Amino acid sequence: MGEWLQVGPAGNRAYLAVPEHGRGAGVLVLHAWWGLTSVFTDVCDRLATEGYAALAPSLYADGATTASIAEAEALVAAHNRAPAEAEAAVQAAVEQLRGLPAVTGEPIGVIGFSLGAYWALHLSQVRPDDVSAVVAVYGTNEGDYSTARAAYLGHFAEHDDFEPLEAVRALEARIRTAGREVTFHVYPGTGHWFVEPNRPDAYNAAAADLVWERTLAFLKAQLA
Repeated sequence: MGEWLQVGPAGNRAYLAVPEHGRGAGVLVLHAWWGLTSVFTDVCDRLATEGYAALAPSLYADGATTASIAEAEALVAAHNRAPAEAEAAVQAAVEQLRGLPAVTGEPIGVIGFSLGAYWALHLSQVRPDDVSAVVAVYGTNEGDYSTARAAYLGHFAEHDDFEPLEAVRALEARIRTAGREVTFHVYPGTGHWFVEPNRPDAYNAAAADLVWERTLAFLKAQLA
């Protein structure tokens, strides 16, 4: 359904999916530490079938992907050593998405998974005029939300060594104190990666379906 593009000064790979009728509100999809795998390009395809123009950039300059936790840890370590490069790629993806003829309206939505959730939340802080809706899926960011203008939806696991509930609740309180609309859901019996179907050790189909249903309702309300 989609097509491959390049974004940013390093020419990061990106995947774009648009509705059959050709135009829709823009949604940026930011992947987890596995890289831009089919899990996240599939999210773009699903969004396109719902009427959105969805762009997913690789947060890794070389477009690397993996299914190995050890390799993902190494990719994130390299990513963290070059934050300016990652920032440039994310910012360029926003510019590219907003400039596409297929995108209607001004503000965009951003959906981030784990590592990508950090960047989704970051974008709402540094580009308040461009980001009106953020969906964070088991990922947090402690930054300053005082200038943000987005509404926030969060999906978190009950049992998560990467994002403990204490950190989740602290983030929710920080966003609410900043005066922003925020709704965080915790899914009982789940762990990190519970929405990713290629992680049979963690995937929870019922919870993943509910995440999708809630996300679509949120995007429809915020990007109409």
